[in-house]
Amino acid sequence: MKIITKIFLLLLLSSTISSKIFSQAGSKFHVIKSLPIGGAGGWDYLAMDPAGKRLYISHGTQVNIIDKNSGDSLGVIPNTTGVHGIAFIPSENKGYTSNGRLNNITVFELSTGNVLSQIATGENPDAILYEPFSKTIITCNGRSKNLSVIDPVANAVISTIDVGGKPETAVSNGAGKLFVNIEDKNEIVEVDMIKREVTGHWSLDGAEGPTGLCIDNKTHRLFAGCDKQLVVINADNGKVVSKLPIGDGCDGVAFDNSTQTIFTSNGEGTMTVIKEQSADKYKIEDNVVTKKGGRTITIDEANHTLYIPTASFGTPEAEGKRPPVIPGTFMVMVISK
Repeated sequence: MKIITKIFLLLLLSSTISSKIFSQAGSKFHVIKSLPIGGAGGWDYLAMDPAGKRLYISHGTQVNIIDKNSGDSLGVIPNTTGVHGIAFIPSENKGYTSNGRLNNITVFELSTGNVLSQIATGENPDAILYEPFSKTIITCNGRSKNLSVIDPVANAVISTIDVGGKPETAVSNGAGKLFVNIEDKNEIVEVDMIKREVTGHWSLDGAEGPTGLCIDNKTHRLFAGCDKQLVVINADNGKVVSKLPIGDGCDGVAFDNSTQTIFTSNGEGTMTVIKEQSADKYKIEDNVVTKKGGRTITIDEANHTLYIPTASFGTPEAEGKRPPVIPGTFMVMVISK
């Protein structure tokens, strides 16, 4: 009896120690709440406003503006059919949305949300960003396989850059170089913003379907979210530094500069957390359970909080078909420690 008791106590102690080790090894990130938005329609990217108070969320034919803490509606940017992304220029008091099905962007006033104008772009503009070196707005045009470079003062396209494939996401190093995920070519292209031309095609070493992309300008490393892999690339020469396993269905990558942490939003219902220990060394810290369909992401670096949009889904009409979104269930998950 005593021997059995001792064995039981040892097993219990071992289990307790293992649980503590597992708990300490995890990132401690978890979904702390959800911000309901409702309505119908699909979604893509979302963005935190420059002041760090409001979330702008693409939603079918409009962009929802909500309070990041309460989820209260603060307005909408209308007539943005097929909207994908949102970008900002605080110094100009302007925001921009890329409207995929309208082949244009909407320009709106940041302080009021009022629409100022619309500007024609290439076909099916997807991701959009403000490029600080050239002081331009850039759209990644999936169908026409090029970039539209837009002068925010003249409100006009001043250049079109052919990238040789479907551009999904772009990031800038702030010093004249733009890096673009080419989804159908499984590569990243380097663009010289002075010459406004492609200066490099970088293979992802077998990784496929690059979508989300972010950059650490301190270590000169790019982080490309691909099919079940995060690929780390040297932004100076295009060499693959590391490849790490992530969840399935990634369409977004976020980077926290102060903690040197990478986050991938995976449509399967997880968020992979990866620590950048040095320029060439990376460690998976966690695979946080989120909710199915949560494939894009943005970060509030001021308080290290992540936001991922999704909804609830019904039963697919047939095998191989996407499950339908249940109307009224669209929301944003808030993820923090």
